[in-house]
Amino acid sequence: MKIQGRMFIWLSVFILAVAVVYGVWSKEPVGTTALFLAFGLSVMIGFYLAFTARRMDALAQDNKEADVADEAGEVGFFAPHSWQPFSLGLGGALAFLAIAIGWWLLYFSLPLILVGLWGWVFEFYRGENQNQ
Repeated sequence: MKIQGRMFIWLSVFILAVAVVYGVWSKEPVGTTALFLAFGLSVMIGFYLAFTARRMDALAQDNKEADVADEAGEVGFFAPHSWQPFSLGLGGALAFLAIAIGWWLLYFSLPLILVGLWGWVFEFYRGENQNQ
């Protein structure tokens, strides 16, 4: 995490320099504001990563002599056959399409989103996967 923290801090320095140069040359307030906001976001992320890295043990990515296998292990548990992300994706696509076509399309997308969200949260509380 130390490497990522340093990368974001250096990225924030670069974005700050670009924001100042862009603001002086263009005198355009919207782009300048966006660059300063990107600088602030990059500083927040970099500070968080650097602060967290000080309180954690060194990871394999922080060791220059580490191998790829040093960071191997279980990543987490993922549902092997879930249809809920498809329902959420379809409902989300229809919801964003409602902005372009008409707000009436939200009446069809909201039930898909709610069913997908409800099913995904309570997926392992019922059925054959109840005890996983």
